[in-house]
Amino acid sequence: MVNNGTDSKSKEERDLASRIPPGQRVTEGFPVLHHGSVPYYNDMGKWNLRLFGLVEEEAVITYSEFLKLPKQEFGNDIHCVTTWSKLDNVWEGVAVATIMEKVKLKPEAKYVMLHAEHGWTTNLPIEDFLRETSFLAMRHNGELLTPEHGYPVRMVVPHLYFWKSAKWLRGIEFMAADKPGFWERNGYHMYGDPFAEQRYDFD
Repeated sequence: MVNNGTDSKSKEERDLASRIPPGQRVTEGFPVLHHGSVPYYNDMGKWNLRLFGLVEEEAVITYSEFLKLPKQEFGNDIHCVTTWSKLDNVWEGVAVATIMEKVKLKPEAKYVMLHAEHGWTTNLPIEDFLRETSFLAMRHNGELLTPEHGYPVRMVVPHLYFWKSAKWLRGIEFMAADKPGFWERNGYHMYGDPFAEQRYDFD
């Protein structure tokens, strides 16, 4: 039997389809969605990242210190609750494991609240925060993040809906119990698994 490539193409199509959660459509663009205004930084000396909550000792990382941390390249697909997916993203950023070298967790720490500019927050279980695929991004597809996409630092948690990847990250709080962040208080799902279509939870 002659193999005309049809079987191979079908497998490629199946592989691609398996990467796209139910109800999502692929986009080549990078839509901008957020609540509130975009923060612009005129003095990076005023930026820092605070690690607090259930840690033995709080830590604050200044912007100059953050720039000196080792960087890695990460590749992933991202999925927005508003139904767009963007595939094959390439990021540069700091691994969560590197950030965690700055603090020692207390045993009761089970959840994380990400704090961003303007008081915006989002929650996730600590095991999701600590995954090797989660990181703090500074660049996307070879370019510095724009202000609209979270400059100077955004969280990226690619296996959850993209609202969990907080833009303009300023704090990481470690907690014993789960509690809702901004969108979760306004009807979004507490966890947000794209493949389970955990978009909203109004009950």
